[in-house]
Amino acid sequence: MESFSLILAIVVITALAFDFTNGFHDTANAMATTISTGALKPKVAVAMSATLNLVGAFLSVEVANTISKGLVDESGIRPEVIFAALVGAILWNLVTWLVGLPSSSSHALMGGLIGATIASAGTGAVHGDVLVTKVLLPAIAAPIVAGIAAMLATRFSYALSRDAGGKAADKGFRVGQIASAGLVSLAHGTNDAQKTMGIITLALVAGGSLAPDSDPPTWVILSAGLAIAMGTYIGGWRIIRTMGKGLTDLQPQQGFAAQTSAAAVILASSHIGFSLSTTHAVSGSVMGAGLGRKGGVVRWSTATRMFVAWGLTLPAAALVGALAESVTDLGDWGTALVAVFLVASSTGIWLLSRRQVVDASNVNEIDEAAGVVTTAIAAVTPPPPSVALSEGLTATIPSPVPATKADPAATV
Repeated sequence: MESFSLILAIVVITALAFDFTNGFHDTANAMATTISTGALKPKVAVAMSATLNLVGAFLSVEVANTISKGLVDESGIRPEVIFAALVGAILWNLVTWLVGLPSSSSHALMGGLIGATIASAGTGAVHGDVLVTKVLLPAIAAPIVAGIAAMLATRFSYALSRDAGGKAADKGFRVGQIASAGLVSLAHGTNDAQKTMGIITLALVAGGSLAPDSDPPTWVILSAGLAIAMGTYIGGWRIIRTMGKGLTDLQPQQGFAAQTSAAAVILASSHIGFSLSTTHAVSGSVMGAGLGRKGGVVRWSTATRMFVAWGLTLPAAALVGALAESVTDLGDWGTALVAVFLVASSTGIWLLSRRQVVDASNVNEIDEAAGVVTTAIAAVTPPPPSVALSEGLTATIPSPVPATKADPAATV
């Protein structure tokens, strides 16, 4: 019983550590566009997002129930399995944070859980219908729906502000961005904080501390909400830079449209219990907003790296979760070995991140090289007439010879 109590405590602490990484990994979802357009100062933005994440954690438990009751068979799960799942999720979050890629913390968690469950109890312990209908299909649909909505909303926003003065329109949409960013933060709390609630509840059921089919206890809701809020306040500046500046260049109208569209998609999914990736929804809306402005562009090299990370998230976290479960299955010393590996790997990733620091002071600075397509178009596109004329005059009119003391003309 003492050994079980210890492993259960380790699982709860590790779950809250994952929730913390989820917070700073996904801060960009709510605040990247607000920071990049200058609607809010970086520190103010993350503080606001952290507060609303905490509030959102108390609004619903539908997604938590999807994790704790629907995805895997509770009867075949041990606390060690959940610990192994969390190891896979945390390491994937940290690796993608290090390289500044906005991947899905939700899919990392579910991938780790699926891999560890299969390693422990076989494929029959995973409910495939729930995986497809409430995880995989929303993962595909969310960025598409959010992207189309953001593109249309962007065009509508520009049409609406066409007759308004430029500065007045920008100011109005910046105010709108603050409100929509708050809505995204609230939606993030209703969706992502619940995933940790679901994992902790599943561990409590597996350990016999809760009856099967129980809702998350109040202390679980509060601790998960606080953990994700603290992580959000730390600020995942690397991913904020990618989302705000590396994917496309946004104006206030686009930022408002992107955040409003993403918030609508996330809140709708939370209401019906879809374990949606907020990263997928927000990334899709940012790209849609980039395409919605006339002359707007999306940096497809960055988007391609992001898509690859999305595709790798579930299998990579599942593989690490399965390997970790195989080691924990060896006994207490195996669990201790996995814990040491997790701490050492996390520390190593953090030390690597110190080589090139990204924080609130330089989050909007980015040096994104032009892609092959952009360079080719620029090479064959003639310059504007004014530029061509000035260049032609420069080429035909010789530069004046500077006068010197030895030159008699200098004294005339």
